[in-house]
Amino acid sequence: MRKVFIVNKSAHDFAPAKEYGELVFMSEGPMNRYSTNNMHRVFTDCMKDSGPEDFIVPCSLNVMNIIAGAVFARKHGRLNLLLFKEGEYIERNLVI
Repeated sequence: MRKVFIVNKSAHDFAPAKEYGELVFMSEGPMNRYSTNNMHRVFTDCMKDSGPEDFIVPCSLNVMNIIAGAVFARKHGRLNLLLFKEGEYIERNLVI
């Protein structure tokens, strides 16, 4: 089963993303925007068992999304995003 890596657990309803795979929250609550090394460590550990068919849902701080995307792209040579648009998720894939 594919996994959907959600950058930060927040008050949003992420249930619609379940149709793309198992939801995995990589962080929760406030995070220091300047703790980039910590973000890298946390996200790398969360995605250690990820596969090239998995997704990232960008949300929260821009710097967190950048780091999560970079970790995924470096590991898999691609970036699979689920973007929330008009009440539903749309899939966008980039081959790096």
